[in-house]
Amino acid sequence: MVTMQDVAERAGVTKQTVSNVVTGRIPVRPATEARVRAAIEELGYTPNLVARSLATGTTMTVGLFVPTVTSPFYSEIVQEVEDLLERAGYHLLLCTTRLDGERARRQLAGLSSRLVDALLIAGDRDLIDHLPLLADARFPVVLCAWETEAPDTHPVVTIDYERAGYLAGRHLRDLGHERVAVLASLPSHAGRVAGFRRAFAADGLTIPDSAVFSTPESSAAGGFAAAGAALAADPGLTAIFATQDVLALGALDAATAAGRSVPEDLSVVGHDDIEEVRRSRPPLTTVAIPKREMAQQAIELLLRAVKSGGASTNALHLLRPTLIVRESSGPVRGGSA
Repeated sequence: MVTMQDVAERAGVTKQTVSNVVTGRIPVRPATEARVRAAIEELGYTPNLVARSLATGTTMTVGLFVPTVTSPFYSEIVQEVEDLLERAGYHLLLCTTRLDGERARRQLAGLSSRLVDALLIAGDRDLIDHLPLLADARFPVVLCAWETEAPDTHPVVTIDYERAGYLAGRHLRDLGHERVAVLASLPSHAGRVAGFRRAFAADGLTIPDSAVFSTPESSAAGGFAAAGAALAADPGLTAIFATQDVLALGALDAATAAGRSVPEDLSVVGHDDIEEVRRSRPPLTTVAIPKREMAQQAIELLLRAVKSGGASTNALHLLRPTLIVRESSGPVRGGSA
């Protein structure tokens, strides 16, 4: 097995210098660091993480909680976080709740005794009631993509979801739509629905509860079923807002199955701007969430707290969504918009 001493001899430096390069604790001159890293690559040296953890008191590992990796939204968050951590020299420990509250409780309880330097929790589903389990955690915790009321126990980096719904509603109102339906995963997406309603209320229009179709399944199949129910309930429907893109993709299929042309007969607007909607037919108008910026701010907060040896400063960082207009939305047929 290649040792740190072997690397030191190949690079012509001391063992401590190699340790400084590997751990990043003490800056090393660029030319010296380059020699050490070349020797590490040439010899195929792999640091002993357990020994390094004991020596430095750190694991260079950050835990990440997400509800599921089957959701395109959360899978993109995982990729962003992993890329950011890798560039910073950290490893990722991924935990999924699988939309199971008891599993979430067990995972959080177990994590408090594991060797991680920090924890990022993405999404509040199944987790908000279990945050007290982290009260005595010896590592900083940051929350992101948080949609329910933000707790004051940890810093939060999230999106103005109410404004996201408003942007979708304002867009459809500007196109002249009045008979609309909302497909939503409730109650977690209540903020998006409230924003959508606010856009219509500004023009004196009310979105009744009967026009909001809740689906427990955050998938294209769930969106297909909810959109089918909406079209059956109101054959004169001219637009659908789905609080997730995966639901909107199902709505596009439901429109085709019902013989409705998008956007000529029915406009469809989504939320998230996941990769798939740029290739849908037609490409989906959606409210884009700055996932990369959200992940970057959250990781910066965590790593800053790790390096300072203290907890993250509790604060709410609210990022603004943007509307991306594509081909799935258009003016009401015969309207003036």
